[in-house]
Amino acid sequence: MSNIRDQPAEPVPLEAKLTFLRQPSSYPEAPYRVEALETHMAWVFLTTRHAYKLKKPVCYDAIDFRTIAARRHFCEEEVRLNRRLAPDVYLGVVPLTLNTDHHLEVGGNGEVVDWLVRMHRLPGEFMLDYVLRHGHASARDMQCIASRLVAFFQSLPPVDIDGSAYRDRYARQIAACAHELLQPAYRLPAAQVRLVCHRQHSALDRMAARIDWRVADGLVIEGHGDLRPEHICLYPAPAIIDCLEFSRTLRIVDRADEIAFLALETERLGAPALAATLVQQYRALSHDRPTPGLLHFYQGYRALVRATLAVAHLKEARFRYSPKWAASAMNYLQLAERHQNWRVRS
Repeated sequence: MSNIRDQPAEPVPLEAKLTFLRQPSSYPEAPYRVEALETHMAWVFLTTRHAYKLKKPVCYDAIDFRTIAARRHFCEEEVRLNRRLAPDVYLGVVPLTLNTDHHLEVGGNGEVVDWLVRMHRLPGEFMLDYVLRHGHASARDMQCIASRLVAFFQSLPPVDIDGSAYRDRYARQIAACAHELLQPAYRLPAAQVRLVCHRQHSALDRMAARIDWRVADGLVIEGHGDLRPEHICLYPAPAIIDCLEFSRTLRIVDRADEIAFLALETERLGAPALAATLVQQYRALSHDRPTPGLLHFYQGYRALVRATLAVAHLKEARFRYSPKWAASAMNYLQLAERHQNWRVRS
């Protein structure tokens, strides 16, 4: 990964942009305060009614946000792709500009120094992760989410991809997860990591013919790619945000994988019965019948990937000494084991 400090010189330093965007007076709506949140690849600035997202000028293996032009492109992609499932949330792309007095402006007419995604701010108390944590989610909520997703999936054309190539992507990712999780710096139990990864490879081999059939049957689509409870606002109707705009490859996914991932995260937040309801409602509404073995394979795989993403946070200086991410990785490894052992439990 490229360090933010190593980026090409730009007209306005990054810290100056962040300082400006933290100020309530910077926004046309003149909010009484601004909340600033940092994610892995962006900063989000929350006003009373809106959210403004500034992409970090980072470079990873498959992502390069180092130039203003690249950040504009991916801001536009974020709006385009997310309007598929949240058309009323994503308002557009707004320039961050420098006027003739060398003052920054949101949406001004001066020199463009960066780009922002502008969204309606969603109420935190209506997000699915919040509702699940507080025990307020219902079977009806799961039915509404399943209905929204089925309609979305059915609106998309199948992706033209070879079954073996699609499976190879899973095999490579499992191997990459094993390599990362076994790094000594993370101090994860090596025997457990190796066993989980070996079982996931074995499950992929067992599911090969079934996955090939699903690819051939048109059930692999360019979907969301990161379907988690924190990306779903329940009311007044489900709005689903934050798809993986930076990678079409990661958006190319079996419909059943998308559902399995959301069910996994619902289970992780303490609602396994609602996770089962989501899967049941998906099956009933879509007439798609993924087998239990396939769903558990996808859930084990997603848990393994999430464990890997958790430990990746430890590479960031602000998280280096936090026990949170190693504990999260262990939690996901245990979830992976749980789904790999589903025959024993059933």
